[in-house]
Amino acid sequence: MTSLYKVEGPGLTEISRKKLDREDDLQRWIAENPRLIGLDVLVLGREVMTPSGRIDILALDSDGNVVVIECKRDRTPRDVIAQILDYASWVNNLAASDLEKIAVEKRNKVLSQLFQEKFNTTLPDTLNNTHNLVIVSSEFDASSRRIVEYLAEVHDIAINTVFFSTFEHQSQVLIATEWMMDQSEVIQRAADKTKVAWSGLWYVNVGDGEWRSWEDMRKYGFLAAGGGRKYSDALRKLKVGDQVLAYQPEKGYVGYGTVTSEVLAAGDFRVDGKSVLEEQLRQPGLGHDPNSPDLAEYLVGIKWIKTLPLGEGKTFAGIFANPNIVCKLRDSATLSFLENEFPIKSEPD
Repeated sequence: MTSLYKVEGPGLTEISRKKLDREDDLQRWIAENPRLIGLDVLVLGREVMTPSGRIDILALDSDGNVVVIECKRDRTPRDVIAQILDYASWVNNLAASDLEKIAVEKRNKVLSQLFQEKFNTTLPDTLNNTHNLVIVSSEFDASSRRIVEYLAEVHDIAINTVFFSTFEHQSQVLIATEWMMDQSEVIQRAADKTKVAWSGLWYVNVGDGEWRSWEDMRKYGFLAAGGGRKYSDALRKLKVGDQVLAYQPEKGYVGYGTVTSEVLAAGDFRVDGKSVLEEQLRQPGLGHDPNSPDLAEYLVGIKWIKTLPLGEGKTFAGIFANPNIVCKLRDSATLSFLENEFPIKSEPD
C-alpha cells in the first residue's frame, strides 16, 4: 500500500488517505491526461460501445497499437479482468476504418490529424497489430493479482494493472499511481511472442532542424533527442556496444554505427576533451534549455562506420519506419536491403 509523507522540519507527517467521492472522475482525468498513469497515448474516446459493454477509454500508442483502459470502479477485480479480456476479443478485430470511425465520432477529427498532433509524426501504415490492456484500480485481492500475472508472464498477454492511491492535504486531493508489473517488460514479452526474432540492431529516428543537425551528428559522433522526456528518455535503451541504424523521415537510412557512450546532457558530451557545444556546430540550438532537465537535449556517443548525407538516404517503398525515437529493428525486408547498403556486422565490436 502506498503511503505519502510531508517533510516538516526534521520530521515527517503522514498525509491522510481519502476515498474518491466519484471514481468516474478518475476515468475523466486519465482521458484528459493519460500520463497520470504513466501512459503516452492518443485517446480516441471514452465509453466506446462494444457488443458486451462500453470500454472506459480506448487509445492508440505511438506504434498505432490499440490500448484498452478499464477502471475497476464498483466491480470486483475478477469481473473487471473478465470484462477487459472480453473487450480485447472485440478490439482484436478492429480495422483501420473502425478506428477512424471512432476517432471522428468521439473526437470530431480524422485519425491522421489526431495522431500527427499527438506524436508529431504521420499515422503508421498498419494499425492495431497488437493491443495492450490496462486495469486501473485502488486495490486487488491476491487471487486477482495472480490471474493478471499469470496472463502476462505465462501467456504473454499485454495486460497489467496500475494502482492509484488518493490522499487529502490542506483541502487538496492528491493522487499517486504505481504499476503492478513493469509495463515495458509486459509489452515487450507480448511483442516478442508475435514478432520475428530481433536482429540485435536498433532503429533510431534522427532529426534535422531547429535543435539538431544530422551533419553535426555525423561529424562529431553522436545521436540526439530532446524537447521532452518522452523523446530523450528513449535514448536510454541504447547501451555501449549496441549497433544502430539511423533513419531520417522521408529521406531514408543515413547511418550505421555502434554506441560508444550512454546518455549525457548535451553540455556534458565531450569531443576531444571539450564540450561539443564549443564546436563549430551547424545547429547551435543543440544547447537549448540547459537549465531544464526535462526539455534539454541529450546525446549518446556513436562510432560511425558508414554515414550518408540526407540527400543520399537509402530507402524503398514499404521500408520500415517508425515514429518512435528508438526501437528494435525486426523487419526482414528492411534488414535484407540495409545489409547491402551498409557494412553491418553479425556481431558488434
